[in-house]
Amino acid sequence: MAKVWARIRETIERHGSAALVSVVGAAGSVPRESGARIVLQPNGGFFGTIGGGQLEYAAIDAAGKALAGGRSKAEFRDWPLGPNLGQCCGGMVKTLTETFDANDLVAVRRLETAEQAGAFATHSQLDNEGRIARALAADDASKKASARPPFAKMAFHEQFGEISTPVLLFGAGHVGRAVVLALAPLPFAVHWIDSRPDQFPQHVPGNVVSICSQNPAQELARAPGDAFVLIMTHSHPLDFDITAAALQRETFEFVGLIGSDTKRARFTSFARQVGVTARQLGQLVCPIGIAEIKGKEPAVIAAALAAQLLVVREHSSAPEVSPATQPA
Repeated sequence: MAKVWARIRETIERHGSAALVSVVGAAGSVPRESGARIVLQPNGGFFGTIGGGQLEYAAIDAAGKALAGGRSKAEFRDWPLGPNLGQCCGGMVKTLTETFDANDLVAVRRLETAEQAGAFATHSQLDNEGRIARALAADDASKKASARPPFAKMAFHEQFGEISTPVLLFGAGHVGRAVVLALAPLPFAVHWIDSRPDQFPQHVPGNVVSICSQNPAQELARAPGDAFVLIMTHSHPLDFDITAAALQRETFEFVGLIGSDTKRARFTSFARQVGVTARQLGQLVCPIGIAEIKGKEPAVIAAALAAQLLVVREHSSAPEVSPATQPA
């Protein structure tokens, strides 16, 4: 759930109180990872998920009882996913349940402001009332506070918001449009680049920025080094120029060129002429997508490519800010 603190603030303002259930530890086979959350309303409505099934039902029930009891202490609880819950996962989940009311609005709004700027981390610990106090990890003072006795053993780290992987998508044709739609609900921030302004639709998903550039390859210099690069323009020579430039930078996590094995062979011949090394060529993904998916329709290509990018993202370096972890 991307907007945790906005949901909590809205729920307090509309209903007077809110509860937050967070997965703060996970071991073995579990339905969701650390950082999954639910915001619960006093009327039983909720936002988000910690994986569904009996675990989610029981966690929501416990949070509802805590909410009905008024302002309460934070509760850490271990859930073995076995016979007791009737789930066959076999792992263990640790949850943190908190309640909030109007007394918390100042702190909630501060976290909501941080959330609006993107993913962020907090140093979190129990305060004197047994509730969770959070300080933004970016604040030097918070780093010192989080390590200060008497709460050091209950200090932990939380990640809010999802860190989106940057994607440079070159080409606004039929496949490019399908790729944009496929990536819309996924953790990617797309810069969609084409030299033809009339090719972009009037409306694009919220994670997409349209860029009209008469020299698309120049956009590579502005991209972060860990970006994924997808090349599918209307012109093979332009495809080749962009692909060569992307490979020669040698920093991008993924460089994918749409096309067949024949197109790859033609690009290889071109690349050698412009100084692309064999090692750099080895980083090229062409054809793109999951090999087992053979369909050529734009939506099928886009789905196969989205799956491939998710696999690469899973195996790429972990972000500097880790998900929520259980207290020591």
